[in-house]
Amino acid sequence: MQFLVDFFLTPFNVSFVSRALIAGCLAAILCALIGTWVILRRLTFFGDAMSHGMLPGVATASLLGGNLMFGAAISALIMSAGVVWTSRKSSLSQDVSIGLQFITMLSLGVVIVSHSDSHAVDLTGFLFGDILSVRWKDIFIIAVATALGTLIIFLFHRQFTALTFDERKAHTLRLAPRFTHLLMLALIALATVVSFQVVGTLLVFGLLIGPPATAALLIQHKASISLIMIVASLLGCAEIYLGLLISWHASTAAGATITLLSAIVFFGSLLTKSAISRLNFTA
Repeated sequence: MQFLVDFFLTPFNVSFVSRALIAGCLAAILCALIGTWVILRRLTFFGDAMSHGMLPGVATASLLGGNLMFGAAISALIMSAGVVWTSRKSSLSQDVSIGLQFITMLSLGVVIVSHSDSHAVDLTGFLFGDILSVRWKDIFIIAVATALGTLIIFLFHRQFTALTFDERKAHTLRLAPRFTHLLMLALIALATVVSFQVVGTLLVFGLLIGPPATAALLIQHKASISLIMIVASLLGCAEIYLGLLISWHASTAAGATITLLSAIVFFGSLLTKSAISRLNFTA
């Protein structure tokens, strides 16, 4: 019994691991809430592009000795504005606009990083994060962002729902679908900026998409958006805890372990659901 207690709890008696757990759970909750809308509105490509598009801001902040999260925020805002501007000024679809911004920002980030003498190490940190180096100041920022994101989602729940399921009805009801869409893009940017230090710019997409996708898979009634958010939040926190635990005992990269676990949970749930459906059909 003592062995089990030591195995599951001892790592979190270490201060930097306990801070990582708190920061990770806060980021997981924010990503679950916003990621639910990303899944339902089919904005996964934008979420992926945004997670990579932060690289120029993060790289610039690192080279100048500034705050990485602030640099990421600036980069995310520029990319969001670029996507909207390109879509309005051209006849191209939003997916094309997102793709163009994606390759531009990612390439620019790599160019900036290449000016650093230790760019290989820096780039690894940018891409995969360092959750174990999270400070209390970072946790405070993540907590404020999570509270702000939760409040916005609560206040604009009706608008988001209308935009997701019937954009024309949102127009009819004067629910400002264009503003609502911009607000949703801003929330995605908020989630990616806050979470990149936990799992890195490359893997934040997994935290944003994994738990909400699993929750949406498990819950039959997609109209139960609040339930999907709750289940996704619980899954995200559980994956943060287990990911840190596995990383501690197996000496693996914490951010990558968390994201890989998220993918395993999704595909495991998909296989299980498929097997149950087949058994029910056979019976």
